[in-house]
Amino acid sequence: MTQQVSGNLHVSNDVLADLAGNAALGCYGVVGMAAACVSDGIANILPANRLRRGVVVAAKEDGVRVDLYVVVEYGTNINAVSQNLIDNVTYTLTEHAQVPVAGVEVHVQGIKVRK
Repeated sequence: MTQQVSGNLHVSNDVLADLAGNAALGCYGVVGMAAACVSDGIANILPANRLRRGVVVAAKEDGVRVDLYVVVEYGTNINAVSQNLIDNVTYTLTEHAQVPVAGVEVHVQGIKVRK
């Protein structure tokens, strides 16, 4: 398609959350996504169809702000995994959804041994 179409494209925060969740799960060292609120100090890994609960997307004037709630693999460098998550989610949202990213924050909710 070489013809340009005029208009505006609006992408919902739920779609952006799905994109960010899938990008996060593809990162080395991430075991799964966790709910934003941890009850009893125990983080439960969310099933793949509920990834959106582990991602909070908020629209700001300068772009979207993404909060990721993850469970990382035991023995991995949390700083390296977090930076990889930030880079991967920023790239995915900028390239695929073409939205400016104001910031990505990673909240490690737990550590688990991968089976």
